[in-house]
Amino acid sequence: MAATRHTDATETARNSAAEAGFRTLDEATDALQPVTAVRQWQTELDQWDKDDAAVADLLTTPELVDAVRLAPADPAAAQAAVAAAEAAVKAAANTTHEAHTRATELRRLTDELTPSVATLERLRADHALADRLAEVAGGRSTANTLSMELEAYVLAGRLKEIATAANTRLLTMTSERFQLVYSQDKDPGKGRAKAGLTLRILDNWTGLERETATLSGGETFTTSLALALGLADVVTGEAGGRPLGVLFVDEGFGSLDEQSLTDVMDVLDQLRAGDRAVGVVSHVGDLSNRIPTQLHIRKERNGSTVHSVLADA
Repeated sequence: MAATRHTDATETARNSAAEAGFRTLDEATDALQPVTAVRQWQTELDQWDKDDAAVADLLTTPELVDAVRLAPADPAAAQAAVAAAEAAVKAAANTTHEAHTRATELRRLTDELTPSVATLERLRADHALADRLAEVAGGRSTANTLSMELEAYVLAGRLKEIATAANTRLLTMTSERFQLVYSQDKDPGKGRAKAGLTLRILDNWTGLERETATLSGGETFTTSLALALGLADVVTGEAGGRPLGVLFVDEGFGSLDEQSLTDVMDVLDQLRAGDRAVGVVSHVGDLSNRIPTQLHIRKERNGSTVHSVLADA
């Protein structure tokens, strides 16, 4: 019985050795390893099977499947791309640094500019105010309802005073006929004359106003003399009542008729009676009867001579 089991076992061992690739049972016996080594190998084989299964599963992922279809990798091109990326990073860093520097400088300039802008706004407001005032003063603004320059407006006020003072004498010298009238209209006969500096003549005999240019020579002289006397009165009033002690009237008397000459001389006599010295320069002989103290100028071959005629002579 034991022999039979031995024979069967031997035959089974030979068959197993043959299946394992051994030619003889002795070769198989020689190939036997320690149990611990076999167990170690089995453990490694089991781990390999697990790793093989994991790798096989990984290789079936869509990303790797798609990667398999791609062209082979180009390390040189990849290296060039890396170099280009690094250069781009450096350029971006430089740009960032420059931007930071400029931003810092801009903040500094902004801090310096802010008070200057505030000052500029104040100056701009002052300029706008000055410009508006200049427009008003120049008569170019709708706020200037008279459309008169400031200079003309001031002179117009003074001209009104002078005209009022002059009328006192003019009415006397023209037998109450003529009177100066102030007008804000521009004198059409004076070209570039400013508006608001115009005088017209009121003829009390007709009740009509007319231009001063329509006056005759004698009437013009009388009106001019009245204005000069009116100006003297206004200046005297502004000088604290201190009168102009001397007044000279040069020529113009020859253009007056007899009545006008009498009226004018009456006015000059009134001035003289008021402690004013009135000098008359004229070639009109009739004046000698009205002027007691005279200086006669005679032209001679060797020069001119002066001959005086005193009031008590």
